[in-house]
Amino acid sequence: MATNALILSGGGARAAYQVGVLSAINELLPSSTHNPFPIICGTSAGAINAIALATHTGHYYEAVADLNDIWTQLSTERVFRTSWGDLISGGARLLMSLLREGIGKHKSIALLDNAPLREFLAEHIDFSQLQVGLNNRDLKAVAITAMNYGTGESVSFYQGNEELKDWRRYRRIGIATQLTLDHLMASAAIPGIFPAVKVNRDYFADGALRQMAPISPALHMGADRIFVIGVSGNRNPVHWAKRAMPPKHSPSIAQVFGHLFNSAFIDSLEGDIEHLERVNELLELIPEETLEENNVRLRSVETMVISPSKELDKIAGRKIRYMPKSVRVFLRSAGGTTKGGGAATSSYLLFEKPFIDELIELGYQDTMWEKDRIQAFFEV
Repeated sequence: MATNALILSGGGARAAYQVGVLSAINELLPSSTHNPFPIICGTSAGAINAIALATHTGHYYEAVADLNDIWTQLSTERVFRTSWGDLISGGARLLMSLLREGIGKHKSIALLDNAPLREFLAEHIDFSQLQVGLNNRDLKAVAITAMNYGTGESVSFYQGNEELKDWRRYRRIGIATQLTLDHLMASAAIPGIFPAVKVNRDYFADGALRQMAPISPALHMGADRIFVIGVSGNRNPVHWAKRAMPPKHSPSIAQVFGHLFNSAFIDSLEGDIEHLERVNELLELIPEETLEENNVRLRSVETMVISPSKELDKIAGRKIRYMPKSVRVFLRSAGGTTKGGGAATSSYLLFEKPFIDELIELGYQDTMWEKDRIQAFFEV
C-alpha cells in the first residue's frame, strides 16, 4: 500500500492558506479517516501546521478543526511583541550589537521578540501526543527542518518509527529525536527578524534557509506519494505572462527583503517539485527491466501540488491596515506596502484575521477546484 506524505512549506502568515487546503481535503475524505498522511514534513510556519496535525490522535476532521481554531485565535500580538517600546528596543539591540562584533549580550540578535508565539504554541500543542500517534500506527513519522548556524546545514529533526534511519546528503541531514517546542521555534526563526534558538549545543534558524531539497525528508522516510501545499502562485501559468510595470523608484528595503524571503520560502520548493516531476517523466521512458538490470535505485513518486491561484502579495497589500499601528508605521517606513513595492515582506508578518480568513478561504476554493484529482489521489 502506498504511503502518503504531506509537505508544508514555510511562509509566515501565508501558511494560513494551508489550513484552507487541509479543510477542503477533510470534506472530500470519509469522516472516519484517521490520518491520510502517515508522513508529515513541515518547515517554518508550515512546521507549526505539521506538528498541530501530527499531535492529534483523533479523526482527521478533528485535527483540522483544531488547526482552524489555532489560526482563528492568532493575531500579530500573539506572534511577536508589537508595542512601540518593543519595536524601538529591537532596533536598538541591533545597533548596540555593532559595539560587540554583532553579537547579542543576553540573547540572540533579532528585530522582533516572538516570545508570545512560544507561549501560544505551548498552550495549544501537546508534543507527547506524537508518540501516541506513532504507537497507534496512525503516524509513521513527522519531520521539521531548521538551519544550523554553525555548519550551514539543513537539519531535518524527525520523530518516527524505529525502522527509520538517519541520513546525510550534501548540506542536509536527518536526525532522529524527540521533538519539542524548541525544534519548532527554531524552524520558524526568520533570521534577523526572530531570534535564533539553541537546540542542544547549536543555534538554529528558519528551516527554509539552505533547504535545497524540501521534498527529500519525506522520501528518506519512505513516502511513495507526495502531497505538497505551497504558498506561492508562481506555478500558475496565468501569472507567467504578466509583465511588471516599469519601476517608479529603486527597490525599498522591504522589497529587497521580500525577494530574499521569497527565495528562501518559495523558490527551493518549486525547484524541487520541478526536479521530481522531470525524474518521474524520465523513469517512465525507461523499461523496468533496464532499471533492474542496472540496479537503478530511483523510483517514480506520484505528486499532487496545491498552490494559490491568486497573488498573496496583493491580498496582503489590501490588509496591511489591520495590523497594529506601530507595526504599520514600521513597515511603511521600510517600504512594506504595495506603493513601496514591499508587500511581500508584509505578507509574511500579517497575522491578522482579515488576511488569515481570506487565505483560508482561498485555499479551500483552490482545493475544491481540484476535487476530482484529489479524490483520485486518495482513491476515494
